[in-house]
Amino acid sequence: MMKAEHAYRTISEVADLLQIQASVLRFWETQFHQIKPVKRMGRRYYRAEDVVLLARIRDYLYKEGYTIKGVQKRLKTETEAGVAPLPEKTEEVLHAQDAFVQEMSEVRDLLAPYVDG
Repeated sequence: MMKAEHAYRTISEVADLLQIQASVLRFWETQFHQIKPVKRMGRRYYRAEDVVLLARIRDYLYKEGYTIKGVQKRLKTETEAGVAPLPEKTEEVLHAQDAFVQEMSEVRDLLAPYVDG
């Protein structure tokens, strides 16, 4: 079952999608004031725009080689210039997540007979 495009994602869903640890997401929250997941009963829930921002931060750090301070400066500059993530990128990220979740579900089902439960 796939979530709607604008459905909230849990920290584990976002971590799986971005291929990073949940602890990294929690750390980034302390470093980037722009990351503001909804917190209910001690659980974090990310909106689609949060996922896009987190993907940008990941790319700046891991693909483009920025430091945390460098990403903070870049995000500040982008905010001041009115740069925002493109809506189609949000949709692209969420479709990739849904495909990943579906694929992992299929793999789990295939392996279930071989795993001691």
